[in-house]
Amino acid sequence: MNKRFILKSKQHLSGGIIKIVVDTQTGVNYLMTSGLGMSGMTPLLDREGKVVVDKPFD
Repeated sequence: MNKRFILKSKQHLSGGIIKIVVDTQTGVNYLMTSGLGMSGMTPLLDREGKVVVDKPFD
C-alpha cells in the first residue's frame, strides 16, 4: 500500500517547523506548520497565486 502523503521538505524556523508535503494521488503540495502551540495546513501557492502541483505518483 502506497502512502497518500510524502514529505518533500522540512525546515526549522523561529521555534517552529515548516514542512511541505505532497499528496501522491493529486500532486498538490501543502504547507504545514507546527510549533509554539499552533499548527496549520494550507495548499502551497506559487508567485502567481496558483496551487503548486507536481505530477501525481503512480
